[in-house]
Amino acid sequence: MRRTTAMRTGLATLLLLGTWAGAGSLPASATDATPDTAATDTAQSVRTPEAPASPALLSAMQRDLGLTRSQAEARLADEKAAAAVETRARRAAGAAYGGSWFDAASGKLTVAVTAAAPDATVDAVRKSGANIRTVKHSARQLDAVKARIDKLPAPDGVSGWHVDPSTSAVVVSVIGAQRADNDVQKFVERARAAGPVTVEETAEEPRTFAAGTVGGDPYYTGNVRCSIGFSVHGGFVTAGHCGRAGAGVSGWDRSHIGNFQGSSFPDNDYAWVNVGSGWWTVPVVLGWGTVPDQLVRGSAEAPVGASICRSGSTTRWHCGTVLGKNETVNYSQGAVHQMTKTSVCAEPGDSGGSYISGDQAQGVTSGGSGNCSSGGQTWYQPINEILNRYGLTLHTA
Repeated sequence: MRRTTAMRTGLATLLLLGTWAGAGSLPASATDATPDTAATDTAQSVRTPEAPASPALLSAMQRDLGLTRSQAEARLADEKAAAAVETRARRAAGAAYGGSWFDAASGKLTVAVTAAAPDATVDAVRKSGANIRTVKHSARQLDAVKARIDKLPAPDGVSGWHVDPSTSAVVVSVIGAQRADNDVQKFVERARAAGPVTVEETAEEPRTFAAGTVGGDPYYTGNVRCSIGFSVHGGFVTAGHCGRAGAGVSGWDRSHIGNFQGSSFPDNDYAWVNVGSGWWTVPVVLGWGTVPDQLVRGSAEAPVGASICRSGSTTRWHCGTVLGKNETVNYSQGAVHQMTKTSVCAEPGDSGGSYISGDQAQGVTSGGSGNCSSGGQTWYQPINEILNRYGLTLHTA
């Protein structure tokens, strides 16, 4: 099976064309409502600021992560605290920082620190509130190893590679059935020569979730349907494989929305589209009838191990955990760098859709393996990289 892109339908998050009568109904046409009406309906459908998350988002976490409601609420609180700890701990560790990850069992962030770190540095990291693990290599050293591997031509039998702070190594993923392939073995040898590397086997190759046009969903370019990621001031962000710069974009009713103003794929997988012709943006992730619409309040990055949920126009809401960061994914169209890996499933048409942790935007769907029936894994392009690349401002509540 070859890698594919996740295109197929429209608004995985938030470009609204007016009001929607209730959770799950498609947005009405621009002539059916005014922006003021849309804002009122949005405010009624999303969670209150006091709640940790919308009831339906908590329900999705319970379904996909096997949690009770109280456990889901407690986990969101722990993850929010861990994100704050990570900032302090990383600053305290300095050059000795070896990466970090969230442990759901303890509800705490673990920070890796190199063995050569002075006692004062270790004490400062501990005082930040993090658990500590001693490792051989710093995050900077591991990133340098990964950067060297990024320069190697990868055969189809290699699905990707990423830094794993818990093992203090770069993990190279190979397709199990092709591990004995000469080109795969040669790549692994060259990767190991670049620095500390471990090899893991995977059953399936990553693919982007592309598909032909399917009626009834919002965002189309040519004969491809994709999902909207997040509203920004002046437009929305999505996956780069959904369209090239200049390509026209239409909504669920085939009315013109705008054009791709910037797009990058492969190497990256992000793009942004301007909004006009009676359409406007709202800081909301759509629930598609599975969950109520969710307000977006920022883009604080969730740590490895944190829970995360995805909204896409094909499979709607699904949740899982962050498995890794800064992973290179080797699609058939070329490698894409600096991706975040998750245990959330996706299917064709979910490309470009939104990943959100609590009320914090995380990124846009790129691709993955498996599906939402048998399970799978996915990758997303982090939102802050996209905003910085194009000088965009996230539309927040």
